[in-house]
Amino acid sequence: MKFLKNLLMLLGVCFVISTLIYAVNEKEVQTTDPVEKEKPANMYRIAAVDIPEDLDFAGEAVPTDDPEVKERVDREFLVNTYWQSNALLLMKRAHKYFPVIEPILEKHGIPDDFKYLAVAESGLQNVVSPARATGFWQIMSTTGREYGLEINKNVDERYHLAKSTEVACKYLLKAKERFGNWTLAAASYNAGPGGINKYLNQQKVDDYYDLLLGQETGRYVFRILAIKEILSNPATFGFEIEEEDLYTPVPTFQVEIDKPVSNFADFAQEYGINYKILKVHNPWLREPHLNNNSRKKYTLEIPMKGYYGE
Repeated sequence: MKFLKNLLMLLGVCFVISTLIYAVNEKEVQTTDPVEKEKPANMYRIAAVDIPEDLDFAGEAVPTDDPEVKERVDREFLVNTYWQSNALLLMKRAHKYFPVIEPILEKHGIPDDFKYLAVAESGLQNVVSPARATGFWQIMSTTGREYGLEINKNVDERYHLAKSTEVACKYLLKAKERFGNWTLAAASYNAGPGGINKYLNQQKVDDYYDLLLGQETGRYVFRILAIKEILSNPATFGFEIEEEDLYTPVPTFQVEIDKPVSNFADFAQEYGINYKILKVHNPWLREPHLNNNSRKKYTLEIPMKGYYGE
């Protein structure tokens, strides 16, 4: 009997609780503004991307009236717009590194759009590809040496942004002379001049947009185009980024050395910094020491005092 009484009391409590929950929910449904209920979904808007009608690379028009070309353009705009974290990082890094790249391109008469080729190649990082292409411009060791870079275990100037940009400019000028336009020169940076020439001859065309290419080179110029537009007009593609959000260059002064350095940790301390900071500003120094038996003159970048809390 006692058990039955307790059971009835428990059922009664459950009934009261469920009634209260229903009443609260019903009230919420009745009083919630429909617009307010939809607002969280609308705060994250996913939509098709508008492609600029006058799209060009290095002043050369992109034939977006060709439906096949338009689809390939659209793919790269969608992929690069909605990979938001990557796009934001590219914007931040561009503010730091473009001031180094831009004047070198201008000096060699290379269109400014080619700075976005470096973005497509490496994301503006000193990365190494599976094929061992290295640095911001993804230069192979044979190409680097051909154009005068020092590349060995002790020093690898493919990691030197200014010097590797010089090499990229020389390579691109040679490719432009060979193919007659900047778009094919850009494509050849990815596939190699011999590869592009082979495709042109096989398919009997003379334009990048008429070529049937492999996956990587086929997307290459389109990816550069998308990166160029997104980084140039971030607000148009839904990105909100303030000046203070961007990475900035650290002012440096130059120190010349023409003898071996036995220990870069000790060397760094002489200038009030540590080994890590020295290597961050001089990534082309690949070991904790410098051999330099030939007494070659090297120029190191040393950050101005006060930027790292010293």
